[in-house]
Amino acid sequence: MLLLAIDTSTSAITVGLHGTPHPVTATVIDARAHTEHVAPLIERCLATAGVTPADVTDVVVGTGPGPFTGLRVGVVTGLVFAHARGIPVHGVCSLDALAAVAAHQVGDGDLLVATDARRKEVYWSRYAVRAGRATRLTDPAVDRPGDLPADLRALPTAGRGPVLYPDLFANPLDVLDVEAAALAQVATEGIHDGIPMPVEPLYLRRPDALTTAERARA
Repeated sequence: MLLLAIDTSTSAITVGLHGTPHPVTATVIDARAHTEHVAPLIERCLATAGVTPADVTDVVVGTGPGPFTGLRVGVVTGLVFAHARGIPVHGVCSLDALAAVAAHQVGDGDLLVATDARRKEVYWSRYAVRAGRATRLTDPAVDRPGDLPADLRALPTAGRGPVLYPDLFANPLDVLDVEAAALAQVATEGIHDGIPMPVEPLYLRRPDALTTAERARA
């Protein structure tokens, strides 16, 4: 299996190939230019690995949560690539990929993932870590960080939440953005275990852009 992984839910536009002798990843940190970067990153990974699109057997996309425009870029790119090749495409919650990396930095216990949702809010979810693997305990949500319970904010926290709100998240982890390698890892485990991974983007709130009719109703 040669898996192409794509995530554009955070400040990182990250692409990777999993299943080659030496996994390949390429990442650009740019919260505003997902469209400009994702296709060149795919081309770079394919060239570095010495493979072609015809060699790819599966695609995984990060389904967020994330800001509408950025998240949509990665999801649509993955869907189009998979459709053109006639291969399966799998969806993985992007917070799960962050938790998979963070799990290696903490012992058994709970951790929090809190990413930048803009509008002075964070996307977040709570995880239990056992033997180095993270299991999500709560559905992804979006809230103002100060509205989260104090005991939740005191947990080891991955994502950019602690960077943006250091007074509210006292236990930051050195895991800021989604890594394509982690996304591929979670997807590979899910495929092996036979877990359904539909591509259902987690926007969690309406996009900023409205139609004329929607603006009139507002």
